[in-house]
Amino acid sequence: MDASPDPRDPLVHAALTRRALLGRSALGLGGLALSSLLGRDLFAAGTADGSGGLAGLPHFAPRAKRVIYLFMSGAPSHMDLFDEKPLLREREGQELPPSVRGDQRITGMTSTQTSFPVVGPAYGFRDYGACGMRMSELLGGIGGIADEITLIRSMHTEPINHDPAVTFLLSGNQQPGRPVMGSWVAYGLGSENRDLPEYVVMLSGAGGQPLLTRYWHNGFLPSRFQGVQFRGEGDPVLFLKDPDGMPREVRRSVLDGVRELNGLREQALGEPDIAARIASYEMAWRMQTSVPELTDLSSEPAEVLELYGADPSKPSFANNCLLARRLAERGVRFIQLYHRDWDHHANLPAELKKQCEACDRPSAALVSDLKRLGLLDDTLVIWGGEFGRTAYSQGPITDDGTMKSFGRDHHPRCFSIWLAGGGVRSGLVVGATDDYGYNITDHPIHVHDLQATVLACLGVDHTRLTFRHQGRDFRLTDVAGRVLGEILA
Repeated sequence: MDASPDPRDPLVHAALTRRALLGRSALGLGGLALSSLLGRDLFAAGTADGSGGLAGLPHFAPRAKRVIYLFMSGAPSHMDLFDEKPLLREREGQELPPSVRGDQRITGMTSTQTSFPVVGPAYGFRDYGACGMRMSELLGGIGGIADEITLIRSMHTEPINHDPAVTFLLSGNQQPGRPVMGSWVAYGLGSENRDLPEYVVMLSGAGGQPLLTRYWHNGFLPSRFQGVQFRGEGDPVLFLKDPDGMPREVRRSVLDGVRELNGLREQALGEPDIAARIASYEMAWRMQTSVPELTDLSSEPAEVLELYGADPSKPSFANNCLLARRLAERGVRFIQLYHRDWDHHANLPAELKKQCEACDRPSAALVSDLKRLGLLDDTLVIWGGEFGRTAYSQGPITDDGTMKSFGRDHHPRCFSIWLAGGGVRSGLVVGATDDYGYNITDHPIHVHDLQATVLACLGVDHTRLTFRHQGRDFRLTDVAGRVLGEILA
């Protein structure tokens, strides 16, 4: 009777580990050495140092240590907030000249319109700061920090719909699956605080476009570089507390046991995800102590809460801005705040005012507070959405005698964002659009240029921060992007 092992037996497969194969092969330790040499190039452009970043990074002296990205989901209207066009008021109701629109794509939401009447800004504009930066009268807070910011009026992108545009802006590609900017930064530079994640995400707003978790996903990077979402109410992070009836020392012993088992499995299989899982469990343990103190906004002085318009008893964008400052103080590398409700296809004047009331004051307070604490110089703050809005009205322009109402469709050809701190120039306006706010006339800046510049502020050469996946070296900026030296201090 044949007593040899049955290859179909799962226990036999379990015994045939990589370690066993190498140990029993003729190559032995020589094969192990070869796999080690190859492994460094298999996954990354460098090797991890003690902070979790890559060896050799930053590539050059950084201007900023961290980023706070205030993402206005849904795309704020540039000509209603940052890029005044008096001609739109003069010609309101008249047809947008075909020569202006040309053969550019429009969405299915307005492609069936028989006319495209231009519509002027919903509110007035005024000059702000010593630099005389012209912005909407709704932006009194941001106007108050005009001398601290660089306003770019000539951003442009390629996608014409929300999800691919957000995906493109954050990951450098319209197709899902690639790492987002925050994950790239966490992967390349690691952490300044071992008790908190490198990349934290917070959400606010009640409606508008959905916020998908892949907007803060690690893609093909190791899973430890995924953004960690902090919630606005209840426990800031799910399952942060120990289970009822389990003393902390018992919880620690359980984690030690799990870590040992995972370590044995990692030695046997050599799977990077197992190491990431071990690191995640340990981070979660440390966060049980660090996060409750961090998220207790009631410990802030009354004048600081008033500055932001924050109320610790209910979730808000203002609370998230204050928490972002606290995260920056503690060395979190990339902090991203998503605020919904900026998708104004109808009733734009009323909805625009509502969102400015929610976001203007806390956005300005964040910049002012960072400056007060000496953190603005090494913190890069970004404010903006995924594309702009059309100069023509979506649907009819109506007026009840008190406030006109209209909507604006998606417009990727030009839009505005602003940046502050972190090595960018202050009181500067870059780029220009035509009299209809429809096409760029000066200094076009592509999404990849913005991505390259953010990395440059952090001391990273965007062409050298790569990750090998499926036989190709990927990077955030794909095969494009230039650093905007003209906006750097």
